[in-house]
Amino acid sequence: MLDKSNITVSVVGAGGKMGKRITSNLVKHEYNLLFCEKSEAGISQIQDKGYTVTDTEEAANISDIVILAVPDILIGKISAGVVPLMKSGAILLTLDPAAAYAGQLTVRDDCTSVVAHPCHPSIFAERFTREEHEDAFGGVAAKQDVVIALHHGEEEKLELAEHVVTDMYAPVETCHRITVEQMAILEPTLAETITCMIGTIIKESLEETVKLGVPEAAARAMLLGHIQIALAVTLKGTNPFSDACMTAIELGKEAVIKPDWKKVFTKESLDETITKMLQLDEVNV
Repeated sequence: MLDKSNITVSVVGAGGKMGKRITSNLVKHEYNLLFCEKSEAGISQIQDKGYTVTDTEEAANISDIVILAVPDILIGKISAGVVPLMKSGAILLTLDPAAAYAGQLTVRDDCTSVVAHPCHPSIFAERFTREEHEDAFGGVAAKQDVVIALHHGEEEKLELAEHVVTDMYAPVETCHRITVEQMAILEPTLAETITCMIGTIIKESLEETVKLGVPEAAARAMLLGHIQIALAVTLKGTNPFSDACMTAIELGKEAVIKPDWKKVFTKESLDETITKMLQLDEVNV
């Protein structure tokens, strides 16, 4: 049994959007939890909850795990300041693969770097309460899976990191161990370049439908129901699409989708996406 009271965890960016999410779960456990924040607004929010703000440099010196809950574009700069101060054997935990994949993280031979990211609650997950239904993002009531990857250092450290990751993204069903490159393929490529992009197309399609005079309530009802049907048929193998629907699907692909769209899954495309996301000249893999 892991004795969490002997583990010091610091959250850098504890007053930010992601920082607040993960600390609200971590405080439920017995970790020696340190809140690090630079912005005045973030500091005020932490103090308003009755917690003390610890200087980042001081926290890095004594922490077993340092979590960087900061924007991707700042991770390289912040890790350069934090990692040299960490005690030997400590773990740096980042919450998105982009910076690690692009070689932007500062590393030390005697420290371990781990990346973790939530999968968010599945559209097919069972939900029994209103709180579970309203928790679309995860980390509150609805169960979700998470992915975790060793970026640098000791494989044995993953077990401790996984405990913390499972607690901060709770309730967690499964923690999948993968590589940093695999995580980058999942996000941004699968989750954002494809899935989130399609989400914006769906919204714009609803707007175009309403412009044609279809009542918005009717259009939204048809759309939301068919999103579920489309995903159930394609991802769960429920009743197949009708022949007429298949014809419409193929015509839609011809009109909307480029024939070479799968090139977004190439390494060249992934590298291009991440360099633009992090405002880099190139990735340093």
